Amino acid sequence: MKRFLVIISILVVNTVSSQFKINVEAPASFSPKEVYLYTLHGSKDILNAKEIRKGNVWQINVTKPYIGMLKLYFPEGNTSINLISENKDVRLKFDTENGKITHVQYLDESNALMNALQDAQQKKEYILPALHQIKDYYTANSEFRQALDREINRLSAATTDISKYPFVQFYHTNYAQYVEKNPAKKLTHDEMASFLNKSNEMLETSSLLRPVLISYLNAGDNANLIADVDKLLKVVNIETPRGQTILSELIEIFDAYGMKDLKNRYLTEAKNLKCTVNDRLARTIATNSNTEIGAVLENYVFNQPSNTTAKSIHQVKADKKVIVFWTSTCSHCEADVPKLIEKYRAMKSKNIEIIALSLDTDKIAYDNKAKTLPWINDTELKGWYSSFAEKYNVVATPTYFVLDANNKIIAKPDHAADVISYLNLN
Repeated sequence: MKRFLVIISILVVNTVSSQFKINVEAPASFSPKEVYLYTLHGSKDILNAKEIRKGNVWQINVTKPYIGMLKLYFPEGNTSINLISENKDVRLKFDTENGKITHVQYLDESNALMNALQDAQQKKEYILPALHQIKDYYTANSEFRQALDREINRLSAATTDISKYPFVQFYHTNYAQYVEKNPAKKLTHDEMASFLNKSNEMLETSSLLRPVLISYLNAGDNANLIADVDKLLKVVNIETPRGQTILSELIEIFDAYGMKDLKNRYLTEAKNLKCTVNDRLARTIATNSNTEIGAVLENYVFNQPSNTTAKSIHQVKADKKVIVFWTSTCSHCEADVPKLIEKYRAMKSKNIEIIALSLDTDKIAYDNKAKTLPWINDTELKGWYSSFAEKYNVVATPTYFVLDANNKIIAKPDHAADVISYLNLN
């Protein structure tokens, strides 16, 4: 009897310890040693596991059931791979060129199918309309016209059986219906709200939630946008986890598109909830509260700063500090940020300092640009994976904060000209 119980215990431990495994093979020339595995909730990547390379292979054990989108992120190379899970083992290998991933081979059935379907979907969405436009320029019996017709028929056909793959079926079916640029049928607000309310948990893990919400917002008359949003939130019920995730997504959409009045309206509604708030909405509320005017900016420890001996934002001593979030690849930054250079000497005379945190990923591009900027510069070279992007709720570049001597946020100007005006430097 004891032996039987021991065997049962071993089986239970093994079952709990690993739901499925992800096996990743890299070329010997690929230098990164560490990989992060992210799951998905709405539009947010959630860190699930970290693993160190053994030889040319990473093997990641996923301990909890998960069906949905996954991402492998290699922080040392700032590069990533998208994949999916059907709660089954995943296998892939990739090629590289100059340290960047160039071709991914998905070796398990689910990912190979998903990759093929996404490739076909992109061609259907972007190439098929062009083929329809040009085919009439060729006579029906010409060799090229017949080749065009064959390709049109191939891209238009849906012959793959995906019923054995629940997540692939969920994603592919609902992308075509709710997100595709030219859907077969235009849906009403009621139909989209019903989908958002009644879909299973794969909605949160599919990457479809935010695109569907944007489709919902674009489907109506902008004059009635508040009424449309209120109607949706009533259907999904913001006292439920699904409703709160949708409310969080909407707040972040309005923030990203500069719709401040709508963002503040629904952020206030979120703050006034009397029920238990899920983790997603709680983070949205906290991040916005921590970066609103009047809040003390949470400290940030510099990585490899230039033009300073200070180790963090709080260690920089100044009567006022201007925090700039930028990137060398941002055209708006290229046009806006240099306006501060001509005012920098005047700022320094008033004991005002600029601290620029870059969301660059390319060291050479960052270094070339940063050396032309006379103020404090720093970067993690992790793009939107930079720790300060989420910490300070940065949704676009450039973004500006003005702090007082005690690191309290006293202004959040939209442009460099607004910074200059606020500081009376005109």
